[in-house]
Amino acid sequence: KMSWFWLYLPLHLLMAACLCHSIKALTTSSQQSFKTDLFNFYHSLILADGKETTVHLLKDIPKRYYFVLEEGRALAPFTITVTPCDVPIEWSILVHKASASFQAVRGDHDTHEVSKSQKAPSMVSTIFNYKGNSVENYMGKSSHSALYMLEFLSTERDTHISVYLATDATSGHLYPELPMDPRIDVIGIGHTTVTLTWKHSPSVLQHRESIQYCLLVNEKHNYKSLCAAETAIRSSGMKLPPTLALSLSPYLLEPQQVMILSNSELSIINKASSGEVRQICMGTKNTYTVANLSPSTQYYFDIFVVNLLTNASAAYTGTFARTLKEPEPEVTELKDGKVIQVVLGGKKQKFYSLQYQARHKKIQFTFQLCHGQVQVHITKNGKTVALENILGLRYFSLKGKLLDTYLVQLRSSEESNSSVKVQVSPHFHKPLFPLLPESLKIKSFSKLRTCNSVTIAWLGTQEESKYCVYKKRIEEDQVWMELQSVDRCSGPQSRHKSEKVLCKYFYDVNPQRAVTTETITGLDAGTLYLFDVYLIGPAGIPIRYDGKVVKTRKKC
Repeated sequence: KMSWFWLYLPLHLLMAACLCHSIKALTTSSQQSFKTDLFNFYHSLILADGKETTVHLLKDIPKRYYFVLEEGRALAPFTITVTPCDVPIEWSILVHKASASFQAVRGDHDTHEVSKSQKAPSMVSTIFNYKGNSVENYMGKSSHSALYMLEFLSTERDTHISVYLATDATSGHLYPELPMDPRIDVIGIGHTTVTLTWKHSPSVLQHRESIQYCLLVNEKHNYKSLCAAETAIRSSGMKLPPTLALSLSPYLLEPQQVMILSNSELSIINKASSGEVRQICMGTKNTYTVANLSPSTQYYFDIFVVNLLTNASAAYTGTFARTLKEPEPEVTELKDGKVIQVVLGGKKQKFYSLQYQARHKKIQFTFQLCHGQVQVHITKNGKTVALENILGLRYFSLKGKLLDTYLVQLRSSEESNSSVKVQVSPHFHKPLFPLLPESLKIKSFSKLRTCNSVTIAWLGTQEESKYCVYKKRIEEDQVWMELQSVDRCSGPQSRHKSEKVLCKYFYDVNPQRAVTTETITGLDAGTLYLFDVYLIGPAGIPIRYDGKVVKTRKKC
């Protein structure tokens, strides 16, 4: 009697021994069949028991693995789990039964035994096969008189899969369990949010410390496994940490990734030309609201329950949802000569729209940036006539027909709020905003600085205007904040009376000579001061020069 102990010998020795004993006992066709079977097993690999095996497949080239069980485990259950990580694959489980062949080998080689072998249908039979890209699980009962072979084939392109064999009941906890109903329910949809809920995994209830849920959000399609999602993300040009569940360290991130950790939730955002993919691990919560989505966009959501100890995961049935369309922004009518100030709520507010119907052929739009950064987009009868980011004071002189409709869309280029003043008027109308000098910078003279005085200068215009100077004592660590938080549209009325230095009128018909200086006295030694100059035109609208920080001398 041949013991299954021989199966643990090197496979080529075992096959050679079997071939020598049986080749004479078989007919020509049987000999050829047996040789083919032995050749197939010879080109197979041993499949590890109780651990995940990564298998790399080349296109159209089958790959085979085999496994046998220890003696005394007849009819013991075993499971095989195969996870495709990319394209659909074909895979089969074949069983190699030795009964008929080995009867021929150990008999007296008489006609009766040979004919018995000839009547045996085949040494190898297929007990399971599958084609697709879903995670598939096979459960069976082993036989001590059989050798099992797994055959994998990819017909689309090179790919890789993971295979898990478990022959021990105690090793069946590698993959977390899914609930009886593994669907994800969408319970709320907004313009930029989607709320999801799902039933708890039994593994979470039993092993709360080592199990967590991770969510994948993208705009392309659902993924049937975490390994399939990681493969797709990498192929799109984004580099992904080794696994979603263990991506808890910032040093694992690539430049095109952003990690956000708040309220015990880890979010990783991968950016690529095909859109962004978000990964969010939220512990053991089974309800989650995905925020900061784009309006009127379809998103796909996948939940994976992940075993942090084994790094194995199971996928819920993915779902999708479309965020609500953003409501059309209200349109404000502009009136000739009237100045309005618009406050924009950062990037979250798409546009602020203004509309004007021309009563003259030539018109002029005026924009004064008060704070932040603002993009201006002007269309005439639906066609773009101006698009740019504005700085300071900006005029747009446009020519068209009577009753042309102009639409002005204002958008903040910063995360924080921005504001801008807007005016439209006929081209011949006297502008409300004052005439501006070539530069709004204030100059200080280092050689004229003393312990208690500073001399500054600024440019004027050919138009007689009022100029008011203000000073403010500041600390070293306040300089950046003071200069960044300036509201350029605010006038002297927003300043404290104690900060006022003087107001004066001046102009010069020659722009080259329209320069004025002022020496400010009564200052403290070795102290930083912020100086501001306001230009106030005939209509009373103020223009604020760029602030200048100057420090008085410490010793004189």
